[in-house]
Amino acid sequence: MKRKTKSYNTALARVDRAQRYPLEDGLRLLHQTARAKFDETVEIAARLGVDPRQADQNVRGTVVLPHGMGKTVRVVAFAKGEKEKEATEAGADFVGADELIKKITEGWLEFDNAVATPDMMGAVGKIGKILGPRGLMPNPKTGTVAMDIGKAIKEIKAGKLEFRVDKAGIVHVPVGKVSFGADKLIDNARAVLAAILRAKPASAKGNYVQGVTLSTTMGPGIKLDVNLVRALAA
Repeated sequence: MKRKTKSYNTALARVDRAQRYPLEDGLRLLHQTARAKFDETVEIAARLGVDPRQADQNVRGTVVLPHGMGKTVRVVAFAKGEKEKEATEAGADFVGADELIKKITEGWLEFDNAVATPDMMGAVGKIGKILGPRGLMPNPKTGTVAMDIGKAIKEIKAGKLEFRVDKAGIVHVPVGKVSFGADKLIDNARAVLAAILRAKPASAKGNYVQGVTLSTTMGPGIKLDVNLVRALAA
């Protein structure tokens, strides 16, 4: 088992393990536990009362972070004709059709997100086995397959994220960087939690959100008051 460092134990000592913090207090405490020399990512992990093995309980959605993620997102757009021009003007980093698909088939994957117009999905489907496992496959459910491709690109550039429950019933979503400061992180975290609450499947029974934890890349987890999180649904 990996031994915990002195700095980690110091950060851990600042967290009351029996306490369930309000979101605002948790994020302010998180700044005291950040200990890395780099700008750590702040993440929310929400444990949900769903069975991901059931198709009707496979929680999935998108959220636009009010203050973005603090990094440049490289976007590929599969489009042609007028839509290719629209994608370029909207800020897509790489735009194309068959030649772009061929480039990806040959191993090029230097991008973070992908969008496509509906007419391109037949061709894009040929590289589904490459894009799918990496979470890069355009999907109508997440707004990355759209005729209004310019809007889709601008949303991603502004901080739109996709989230999906894992096999253990947990959703992991980044909400920004430690350097954002508490106020911006609070806004982003509220947006993420509200989106997760809105994504509740109709078939989910009992308490949908069972636990929520905040953490930085290298820091200890800070547990939030679930009742206060659920109140965001109102």
